[in-house]
Amino acid sequence: MSLLDDLEQEAKRLKLTAGDVQQRKLAREEFFKNQIAPRVNALGEYLTRLVANLKALKPAKPWRYSMPGYGQIVAHCEHDYELVQTVLPDSHEIRIAFHCEVAPEDCPAVEVEGIKVKALSGTFGRYQLAGQMSDVKKGSNGELLAATFRARGRITAIATFSADADAPVLKMSFTNVDAFGNAVKTVSLGALNDALFDDIGRFLAREENTLLRESLPDDYRAQLRSAVERNQVKQRWELKIAERRKTELAALKRAHGSGESLFARLRGLVSKDS
Repeated sequence: MSLLDDLEQEAKRLKLTAGDVQQRKLAREEFFKNQIAPRVNALGEYLTRLVANLKALKPAKPWRYSMPGYGQIVAHCEHDYELVQTVLPDSHEIRIAFHCEVAPEDCPAVEVEGIKVKALSGTFGRYQLAGQMSDVKKGSNGELLAATFRARGRITAIATFSADADAPVLKMSFTNVDAFGNAVKTVSLGALNDALFDDIGRFLAREENTLLRESLPDDYRAQLRSAVERNQVKQRWELKIAERRKTELAALKRAHGSGESLFARLRGLVSKDS
């Protein structure tokens, strides 16, 4: 085969490859447009309405977070929601960001000593909060010996919802919403209905919800119930055995006196025999 024939065949192969890539791209976009986009659009509309209502009503319910080594932090949502939707032919992302202001007067003053001072200071820094220190005690070399911390600062909360043509699922990610740190959850597009939307809304408003609670299979629930019942039966028997031992010991003491007097008698008997 001549060089020219080789070049022409290679050009045809590349043309076919480029055509396949374009065909796959169009197929992905068509799948997303028909199967995924309508459901994510509905979620976007719900979240837009939710944010508008929360901004208008500004619920004053305090938000509570738990911080390791410190305790409970009380904050108040500022309701400064920023909702941004990024829509592409094969993907859709919804991002909601807002802030909560820590209420120092409602947070405890926690005194720590030794290495815990630096550790707790690092924990506040990790969550991008300021742990206001007071009553600081330092050693001769300037090292921190003890300090009292009270939380203050501003918490940034972010909720992200995303879907793309690669899989018929919705990916949810939450940062500092229900608790400090990140929480993720993935649901099938078939689960995107009014009930799930309401659960998402309650979660974002810190109302009673089941969004991050995993539903367990019935057989696994039955196993858990059986294990709990076995433990309860075991505990009841252990209590009965303990009570019976106490009763028997008391009866022995009444019949033979205390352990000390019985020992004294035995010692006396041994002395007589010798």
